Amino acid sequence: MRPRIPLRKRLLVRLLVATVLIALCSVGATAWLAVETTTRAIQEEQGQDLADDMRILAQLSGYAAAHPDWKGVAPTVRALSKKMGRRIALTATDRTLIADSAAHGTSLPPRAAANVDPLHTDTYTEPGAQLSGLDPRVVGPYRLTAKERARLAVLAKDRQACFKQNGIDTTITMTPSGRPVLTDADGKDANDNVPTPCADGKLNTPTVTESKALKKLIVSAQPCLLQKGLSLTVPYFGVDVFDKSLGSRYTTGAYSKLGDSADIRKAEACTDSARRAQLDPYVAPVAELFLGGGDTTAPRFDVSPANKAKVVGAAAAVLALTVLVTAVVATRLVRPLRALTEAAQQPPELHVRVPVRTRDETGILAEAFNDLADRRERMEAQRKAMVSDIAHELRSPLTNIRGWLEVTRDGFVEPDPALLGSLHEEAMVLQRVIDDLQDLAAADAGTLRLHCEPVRVEDLFDQVAAAYRVTADTAGVVLLTKADRTLWLDADPVRMRQVLGNLVSNALRHTPADGTVTLTAWREGDRAVLTVTDTGTGIAPEALPHVFERFWRADQSRSRRTGGSGLGLSIVRDLAAAHRGTVEAASTPGTGSTFTLRLPDSPSPEGS
Repeated sequence: MRPRIPLRKRLLVRLLVATVLIALCSVGATAWLAVETTTRAIQEEQGQDLADDMRILAQLSGYAAAHPDWKGVAPTVRALSKKMGRRIALTATDRTLIADSAAHGTSLPPRAAANVDPLHTDTYTEPGAQLSGLDPRVVGPYRLTAKERARLAVLAKDRQACFKQNGIDTTITMTPSGRPVLTDADGKDANDNVPTPCADGKLNTPTVTESKALKKLIVSAQPCLLQKGLSLTVPYFGVDVFDKSLGSRYTTGAYSKLGDSADIRKAEACTDSARRAQLDPYVAPVAELFLGGGDTTAPRFDVSPANKAKVVGAAAAVLALTVLVTAVVATRLVRPLRALTEAAQQPPELHVRVPVRTRDETGILAEAFNDLADRRERMEAQRKAMVSDIAHELRSPLTNIRGWLEVTRDGFVEPDPALLGSLHEEAMVLQRVIDDLQDLAAADAGTLRLHCEPVRVEDLFDQVAAAYRVTADTAGVVLLTKADRTLWLDADPVRMRQVLGNLVSNALRHTPADGTVTLTAWREGDRAVLTVTDTGTGIAPEALPHVFERFWRADQSRSRRTGGSGLGLSIVRDLAAAHRGTVEAASTPGTGSTFTLRLPDSPSPEGS
């Protein structure tokens, strides 16, 4: 019976597990890489979109800071849209279209991205941005004339040279109003720490244009200050507002005259309100900014070189793991197969076995190979023994016949009836051996012909008993039969008489005088059971498995005349198999033996 393989040791399960592990690693690595790369790309894209939005808003806020209206903004919008690869649309607060980079009639996005208002902005991040929300590019009446710019430029260079002499490196930066400002290496206003030799006050003194604008701002802020109960001297107030207007620094020196911080915050609020009112005529009206897809398109997602390297690296890692796992599994699977191949290629006479190390399919295959090698070795031994036995069985009668013929030819013996009878007996022995060998050869080749017909078992027993009655009486053995009259076989009667005859003949040879040989038959399910039982010497347990082997004799000292040719039981086995039946032997030494035939039952013929 084929041994049951544990589920975890089955070759198919192991292959499936290896495949699933490789698939899980591949899917996991791919999923992780996809999530990681996509997340990073989305974050980068979102950051890029936000930065683009800020640049678009900053550029349009700069346009609004330098123009009192939006009449000429359309070319700027189209150029900015082409550069950014985004749709850009500007509308008034009532959604009246000002400019749009998309085709006419294209609907706007559902919500505005931002409001473009340089007087109230919190998105301008360039150096100098006002904490109050004013775009520093809104200069309005503070814009310097060309003559003033030239004079301040000279003063700025003088101030820079003075700083240089005192070991401070500065850079001249121009503010939107045209006023130069000195910044240090960190980009901070260098006027916060002016060396004493350089503090002449000329560069920071308001120009005529700036003074006019400051006076108007002071006048505008006075009602608010008086309403809040504040009193501020014009000189201090003017200087502080001047500093805030330039965007150079934010000081509270003048406001410190007011007293507590609450009054300072009230004064700042009045100043900011007056400043916005002063700058409002110089800037474009508030507009809503819409962003989205437009006429121009640009790639929104692309795999960066770093992500490409990650993809290649992850793919290489998964490939390496796949190759490693496959190599390990394949090596474990191929090792026993390679051992089987090497064993099969050895010379047949060596009968090589392979070690069985596992209980999976390859282990069962190795066991089957070893069993096959064992059977082949036994068959080889049987073949050699059979050749020797056949030579022995044929040599003895041939030697006798040859010897008697030679002495008769030479005239030493007369060919009398007794001699001829002896030669005839030897010839019959040869004939029986040859006939038995022919039957066995036909059975082995599958060419044994059967002429089957309905046969009553009782009649078959009677015929066999009649044939061997004389032999039984001569040996002093009682021959009995007992069969069910309704038991029939679909069999070749000649071959079945041969089968039963061989069994009865064998039983008579091994049963002493006053013994009994009994033929019995009965029905067992759909099978007919026929037995031949004797009360002879029996067969030793170690010899019982060999009784159906060719040329085997239980008593090796018996000759072919007393022990038969050694082929009878082999013929019984082959003829039983030809009738789709089986034969088995059971024996108890000193008590007797029983040979049992099990053949297909046949219904009785009609009218019988």
